Amino acid sequence: MGRCVIVGGADINNYDFICGVLEPEDFVIFCDSGLKHLAKLGVRPGLIVGDFDSHENPNLDVETIVLPCEKDDTDTVFAVKEGVRRGFKDFLLIGVVGARFDHTLGNVSILLYLDSLGLKGLIIDDYSEMSIISGSPVEITGDYAFFSLLNIDGSAHGVNEINAKYPLTNAEITCDYQYGISNEVLPGKTAEVSVNEGRLLLVKTRK
Repeated sequence: MGRCVIVGGADINNYDFICGVLEPEDFVIFCDSGLKHLAKLGVRPGLIVGDFDSHENPNLDVETIVLPCEKDDTDTVFAVKEGVRRGFKDFLLIGVVGARFDHTLGNVSILLYLDSLGLKGLIIDDYSEMSIISGSPVEITGDYAFFSLLNIDGSAHGVNEINAKYPLTNAEITCDYQYGISNEVLPGKTAEVSVNEGRLLLVKTRK
């Protein structure tokens, strides 16, 4: 089974880059106002979901799930859960980070939800890529200008950063002291980051 791509309604400015990360076999779910990106992304929806309070229902010949306006899950969260229900194990979220900070933070938390299920989740926006580090080490190439480790899930112990400008060994990062921001990969090296206990949000900022 391929990857499930969730398209939200936050602004996308660099369509060329975003289109470049999409793959022909992706199953794409458009969420309500995410439909404003339909033409510029140039992909056919596999599914449309939403309460259509911020974008009219296009009534396309595409499977569409109409949601009530009053509900616990946002349209984006519902779309992710629907993708999980359909058996997808790899998720890419685009158009989910933007001016609405509450929605942005809620969407970032989706990465924790997917990680708790043992599934892969990635958020890509115009500037950065976000994912969760938990059990396995992650390598970071020098293609990125900066990378940051943020604790959004309690305390993280045994944090290690190797081949980085600011290395860490068996460190702790807590929610109330976020000192793991704006690190850099050493020239000619590949950095490796890991956490022995807990989870961290990895934000890689592109050059």
